[in-house]
Amino acid sequence: MTPCPAARSPEPSRPADRCQEASEGSVDDQHYDVVIVGSGAGGGTLAHRLAPSGKRVLLIERGGHLPRERDNWDSRAVFVESRYRAPDLWYDHDGKPFPPEVNYYVGGNTKFYGAALFRLRPRDFHEIVHHGGLSPAWPLDYGDLEPYYGEAEHLYRVHGHHGDDPTEGPSSTPYAHPPVTHAPRIAQLAEQLSALGLHPFPLPIGVDLTEGPDGLPTRDSACIRCDRVDGFPCPLLAKSDAETVCVTPALRHQNLTLLTGARVDRLETDPTGRTVTRAVTTLEDGTVVRFRADVFAVACGAVNTAVLLLKSASDRHPGGLANSSDTVGRHYLRHNNEALMAVSREPNPTRFQKTLAVNDFYAGADDWDYPLGGIQMLGKSDAEQIRADAPHWAGLGPPDMPLEVLAHHSVDFWLCGEDLPDPRNRVTLDRDGAVHLALRDTNTEGLRRLRHRLESMLEDLGMHPHHLLPHKAYLHKDMPIGATAHQAGTVRFGTDPATSALDPDCRAHDLDNLYVVDASFLPSIGAVNPSLTVMANALRVGDHLVRRLG
Repeated sequence: MTPCPAARSPEPSRPADRCQEASEGSVDDQHYDVVIVGSGAGGGTLAHRLAPSGKRVLLIERGGHLPRERDNWDSRAVFVESRYRAPDLWYDHDGKPFPPEVNYYVGGNTKFYGAALFRLRPRDFHEIVHHGGLSPAWPLDYGDLEPYYGEAEHLYRVHGHHGDDPTEGPSSTPYAHPPVTHAPRIAQLAEQLSALGLHPFPLPIGVDLTEGPDGLPTRDSACIRCDRVDGFPCPLLAKSDAETVCVTPALRHQNLTLLTGARVDRLETDPTGRTVTRAVTTLEDGTVVRFRADVFAVACGAVNTAVLLLKSASDRHPGGLANSSDTVGRHYLRHNNEALMAVSREPNPTRFQKTLAVNDFYAGADDWDYPLGGIQMLGKSDAEQIRADAPHWAGLGPPDMPLEVLAHHSVDFWLCGEDLPDPRNRVTLDRDGAVHLALRDTNTEGLRRLRHRLESMLEDLGMHPHHLLPHKAYLHKDMPIGATAHQAGTVRFGTDPATSALDPDCRAHDLDNLYVVDASFLPSIGAVNPSLTVMANALRVGDHLVRRLG
């Protein structure tokens, strides 16, 4: 028998993984009620929902456990050397290779996300006219997802306060944790924004933080309010990633098995083509095993989920699984994003900077009838990140300001605008199985205007005017197409099998036991981080599966 790749000595804080021993051809003795492929925001949350059901669940993860080490918090290791990024190479529409920003670990990309956990606005579920075209309506309404948003906020330990953001929808449950206290310079920034007639609000963020009356972490707080939350893994397990919050606790249930270092290469169906029967999986040592299940749920990330379905083509499904509509891989979304650094006139000694957001321009502006997007704080820049960005800032920053001083004065913003689904923005495979991602920008004028709005406010916000610098440490340095952190939309859901791959329960129209629970299902992406929507939807689909399996 082949040793289980997951059965290594676990870290003291993590339950031992459980894995069926497997060898090629040993199929019949490896049957599960549910096989979940991918352990990130979608797959990890679904596993957590299903674990208490008593159903036999196999959670397959392509990577292993991310090591907890000093480099977790090292800017050069994380941003410059890309120590934790997957070694994949994808290709753009011209055939030029690029390294995507993807990470294969238990917990998926949530190990590196900034844990900004926003709800979509109620308007995002309806058709919206943008300057660049239409954002389509969903087959669900905000009210259908609202209870699950509340559950996901509690599960992922989100700190915030409902009612401060004028664009947000109603909430049936308050946040379980109060907003993270602003550092003095960010509190001052909030006051300056309010003085301009805007409505800054506490950014909803998932961290295991307990603060005392002085705003400092208490002795029993896992989070220490460091400056490493955004883009870094957390060796303290204080960030609410899917491994820490969902997978590790769920493994206390003996019916859940986690298999790491295992890549699902294709899904096979029965002769009718209506039912998925096996997940063909390659282990770290090259052994091929096949896992059978009653239900399969795919959550590999919007690109890799599409890749898996396309690689699963067969006589019954010549275009790939769930693809009779020819929509699998199409309508790729990733947001129109800009990471920007302003330079404060006074020092900004803030460490935990990611506590504030502004959505006043989410739906439009006084001189613009179309949506612009939202403004959030980013993690605090340090000298190493600024040094990496410095060559393309030549002549843009304040003169004669050393990089270390610039870092001490930096105030960092994330601008997020909605890109629109375009069938030409798509994932395809070539004859050799290489991944190609075709991408053309959509609906960029709103983001351009949002940046201009922020730039016009700099002096009133105590910043050096005309110095809003592109912060490429948070986006792909070489090719913008590589910035795949918010990837979505490639296996969209809907009510019409001719224009969508999934039904409103995220089950494939073409198959009776295949579900997709990552951001692939989104028909539109709004202008807020998609993670909480993926988590809430995974809880919703989990309840559906519990009812289905009885």
